[in-house]
Amino acid sequence: MQFSLLEQQIISHYQKGFPLCSSPYLAMAKQLNCSEQQIMDTLKKLQQQQVLSRVGAVFDHQKAGASTLAAIAVEADKIDQIAALINSFEQVNHNYAREHHYNLWFVVTAANENDLALVLQQIEQITGYSILKLPMEHAFHIDLSFAIDFTAVQRGARC
Repeated sequence: MQFSLLEQQIISHYQKGFPLCSSPYLAMAKQLNCSEQQIMDTLKKLQQQQVLSRVGAVFDHQKAGASTLAAIAVEADKIDQIAALINSFEQVNHNYAREHHYNLWFVVTAANENDLALVLQQIEQITGYSILKLPMEHAFHIDLSFAIDFTAVQRGARC
């Protein structure tokens, strides 16, 4: 896959340090010497190509509300269909398949424990599957940014 210079800059520079201001895409544009529309178009393209799955903040959810890791056991041929239903909830911030009896895992956040319980109940109702709730017992900070060798990516090497 070939990445333009702007795509490389966005991927590399904004894994951390995303501008916290009223116009973050404009701030990025100024930093990268392009237009705000170019930033927005590039982000949209990267999401459509599934290079980026989301653009958003990572925060201490314990200070901002309630959340839990959740899992369900789904028949393999229904994973995509059930994942789409789960992803339709704005409170779900990521969702991924696993090789396990509980093979579809996701994180749900809400303003408080009551709202969290309600969302989990709604997900159970819409999917028809019982949810295994796995609330966090201890927080660990994991740096999720990666240095990317774009020359290797463009040669087709696996990262």
